[in-house]
Amino acid sequence: MLEFSLVLLTGLAAGVLNAMGGGGTFVALPALVAFGLPPVTANAVSRVALVPGAVASAWVYRRDVIPVGPTSTKALTAISVIGGGLGAGLLLVLPASSFDAAAPWLLTFATVILASGRHLSRALSRALGRLVGMRSRGVLIGQFALAVYGGYFGGAVGILMMALWTIGLDLDAAISNPMRITQLAAIYLSATVLFLIASDALGAPLPLTAMLTGAVAGGFAGAYLARRLPAWLLRSVLLATAVITTVLYFLRG
Repeated sequence: MLEFSLVLLTGLAAGVLNAMGGGGTFVALPALVAFGLPPVTANAVSRVALVPGAVASAWVYRRDVIPVGPTSTKALTAISVIGGGLGAGLLLVLPASSFDAAAPWLLTFATVILASGRHLSRALSRALGRLVGMRSRGVLIGQFALAVYGGYFGGAVGILMMALWTIGLDLDAAISNPMRITQLAAIYLSATVLFLIASDALGAPLPLTAMLTGAVAGGFAGAYLARRLPAWLLRSVLLATAVITTVLYFLRG
């Protein structure tokens, strides 16, 4: 019961983090490894367990979703689903070492972009002029790459997604947070289908049940809390999460 309670609380924290700013994987994965699961199995279990929480958050945010610049919501979601499934397939057939090696540097880049992205985006818009009109294709390409990463490993993919939209479209992090939650749910959902079919995630029913239960509660609570936070405070939470996640990932490596 003690281990079940600890994993449940970890799932609760991960669900809240994912709803507010991302980084839930870095809470869930170490806890499952400490529970005794192999890293690849823990990765699959954490993804499966966090899906209901992500869907719960997306449901809370459903009336607040706005398009990402000129890119249609349907196109962005379709890209997220396809990329998430492809990334999950790669996890099942390839070693995770390549993404593990690159992830700390990707997170560092994301943190810098979140801190200065809006100013950098304006500077690039002035420098590129009409070339900025090609944003939609670039956003879809970037979203596909992030969705593959999200299905393969998933650590802070929401933070990277927000960084992409901030630098590419000058979107406010607080305003675009509902769309980020929706796209995370799409990525995790398609990855989960593959994990349930082809991985051994169901071979660990106790930690899966505990984390899933906590993540659903955390997803609802985090989404409602994020909707009530002032925009500047939510941006601060997102940036603080990015910094902490990056530092922890470097320490983990």
